[in-house]
Amino acid sequence: MRLAITPVDPFDEDSIEAWVRLNTDVVRHEIGEAGAMWTAPEMIAALQQPSKNRQERLFHGTIDGELVATGWITVRMLDNLDAADLYVAVVPARRRRGLGSEMLAHLEQVSAELGRTRLDAITDWPYDGAPDGAGAPGVEFGRAHGYAFGLGDVQRELRLPADRAVLEQLAAQAAPHHADYELRTWSGPIPDDILGSYLELSTRLATEAPTGDLEREGGVVDVEAHRSAEDVLAEQQRVPWHTVALDSEGRVVAYTDLMVPGTDPRWIYQWGTLVDPAHRGHRLGVAVKVANLLAFQTAHPEDRRRVVTWNAEVNAHMIDINEQMGFRATARGGQLQKKL
Repeated sequence: MRLAITPVDPFDEDSIEAWVRLNTDVVRHEIGEAGAMWTAPEMIAALQQPSKNRQERLFHGTIDGELVATGWITVRMLDNLDAADLYVAVVPARRRRGLGSEMLAHLEQVSAELGRTRLDAITDWPYDGAPDGAGAPGVEFGRAHGYAFGLGDVQRELRLPADRAVLEQLAAQAAPHHADYELRTWSGPIPDDILGSYLELSTRLATEAPTGDLEREGGVVDVEAHRSAEDVLAEQQRVPWHTVALDSEGRVVAYTDLMVPGTDPRWIYQWGTLVDPAHRGHRLGVAVKVANLLAFQTAHPEDRRRVVTWNAEVNAHMIDINEQMGFRATARGGQLQKKL
């Protein structure tokens, strides 16, 4: 039986909802309750109102009208113009019949037509599995199709409410080390007065964070593109919480972001955290992360969701900060890469 592969119409909301259901079921099959996936309203907004710097393409794979596989391509539009992120999911009962291979081949063909020759993929497996993904279905599937394992990640989560006494103690211990810096916390868009320096730092995350054996390119500073991405977040009903550290000239030298979904009762996402290398040694990483979480928890003391974050397993410093805050490992992930 061959797979019938069709692109998902951005305005066919029933098809998008079916795509999200299958992917949610698959990720929970792989890592249980630790599995997190975009909600249908989030995906609908991203497809119907794409930002200037990122586009998503979804695909259905059906047999006799039954949805049994999905594909997902993400491409960046201002940087990493030779790259595409690919994701394939197949319902567990239909695996080992070549369906995933058919979907992957289709995604690779579409990527090549878009001029993308550096392909990145991610996959998850339980935390008690091998750090290099040996034996994990997604990793072995990727290796069989020419994808090299580049970096191992660990997923951690923190159940809210976090222990306020622990967070306040961490903040107090860090405070004497960053007395010359100003911490600023808010929710919503980045203020105009610090947007430029925020983007100059945050666009370096892809190359400043551990990359293992992966090829990566830094981001491009583009204010218009960032504002369009903030518009998409608003359409997705996602509310960002930010804390930054400012130097004596008012420039952002450290930042952290939490993303709070309005349509997901289970998860809050810890996104990027980065300290400018020239300003390390002042405990700014722990300072901004703790301040951000305390601010959110103060504003929403009733929230009982789980904050989820991913770190490269070799990123010992950031892992130490997260574990001091109360994050605990729940799953593993791997980043794989292939050159066409």
